[in-house]
Amino acid sequence: MKPRHQRFLLIAAGVSALAIAGAFVLNAFQSNLVFFFTPTQVFKGEAPKGKAFRVGGMVKEGSLIKDGENVQFVVTDFAHDVSVTYKGLLPDLFKEGKGVVAQGKLSDGALFAAAEVLAKHDENYMPPEAKHALDEAAAAKAAQSVKLPN
Repeated sequence: MKPRHQRFLLIAAGVSALAIAGAFVLNAFQSNLVFFFTPTQVFKGEAPKGKAFRVGGMVKEGSLIKDGENVQFVVTDFAHDVSVTYKGLLPDLFKEGKGVVAQGKLSDGALFAAAEVLAKHDENYMPPEAKHALDEAAAAKAAQSVKLPN
């Protein structure tokens, strides 16, 4: 075989190996990708059915029900609510009226089965997506309550 053909085969093998490695990396990235949705987006049906995603907002006052390790609560963005079930221990900072992000899947109906619950860690922190969603919901609610007379 000529040296020119050997170089061509070596380059082709290198490009093939890079393409295969890139495909594995992209596949791993896609399977671990988890999107964030607000309760309003879940209500509108924008959240994926049967796939894991995150829902965030505030824990609705008076919605927390504990039964041993089984917990139910409602996440709200003040426009719409999502009922969440979770089996396990809640974070110490989890409280009604505070920010929360739950990761899991939407089960039958509008019930969200959480596999993980994250609570805000201090007085000033809220995930940027949740803060933005709550600000948008508050603005939409204010716009609805202040209607101009015809």
